[in-house]
Amino acid sequence: MITKNNYKVFHIESIDEDIVIRPMEYSDYDNVYKLWGTIHGFRIRSIDDSREGIYRFLDRNPNTSIVAVNSKNVIIGAILCGHDGRTGCLYHVCVREDYRKMGIGNVMTSSCIKALKNEKINKISLIAFKENEVGNCFWKGEKWCKRDEVNYYDFSLNDENVSKYID
Repeated sequence: MITKNNYKVFHIESIDEDIVIRPMEYSDYDNVYKLWGTIHGFRIRSIDDSREGIYRFLDRNPNTSIVAVNSKNVIIGAILCGHDGRTGCLYHVCVREDYRKMGIGNVMTSSCIKALKNEKINKISLIAFKENEVGNCFWKGEKWCKRDEVNYYDFSLNDENVSKYID
């Protein structure tokens, strides 16, 4: 793997292709959103995942979210990664279906972990929906700890921020 100017380049032998892992930028929004729309089981929120919502997230977390780009300059993976000063969080972790099981998810996750460590964050959390078998299998394989002793709660502050389920 080659690292240069915050970009990581690694070669996937099985498809003879270089993949670039780099920070997510405003200009990536349309292509990242398009990718999200292809991920079975994803939930996209009408406000939080809008262009304005993602720009706000990137402004708050300018060095932590990443994309994976193939040799044709197509975004084939993405992670929204941020923190509150105490705990990091990964959102919308995805790799395009035809690029899965090639190590891209691992390299993207490692990139986010490194970015969070650089910001002195010591713990990371994420949500994987129970029906997301592919995602749950990935996190288990990456040695992340599933927490059974906690309950997750949320409270909506805006009823217009509805989730859309991607079939």
